[in-house]
Amino acid sequence: VQLQASGGGSVQAGGSLRLACAASGRTFSTYTMAWFRQAPGKEREFVAAASWRIGSTYYTGSMKDRFTVSRDNVKNTLYLQMNSLKPEDTAVYYCAAGASGYSTTEGLYDYWGQGTLVTVSS
Repeated sequence: VQLQASGGGSVQAGGSLRLACAASGRTFSTYTMAWFRQAPGKEREFVAAASWRIGSTYYTGSMKDRFTVSRDNVKNTLYLQMNSLKPEDTAVYYCAAGASGYSTTEGLYDYWGQGTLVTVSS
């Protein structure tokens, strides 16, 4: 079972990036899939999640207006569209999948990707 995150890179403040997380090895259509991030020197934090029910999404409040999480169950892929990026969004972004339903707690996610680095310069 693998989760492969991609799409990270360097962008100036105000720019956009789209992250993708491709799942392989099993079907994740009934799993909640989520994005977490870890900034330098900080703990990993929840960003957004998409339930297996298409249209059920969850966000950390401060990111709801700028980030959009979505999933394609046919392609077994999770996305995170990030707009109006700020320097404080600089972090390694991780995707995760869990069978326990929506949660902001990383311990409840069963599978993790390797992370993709997003760097936002001012």
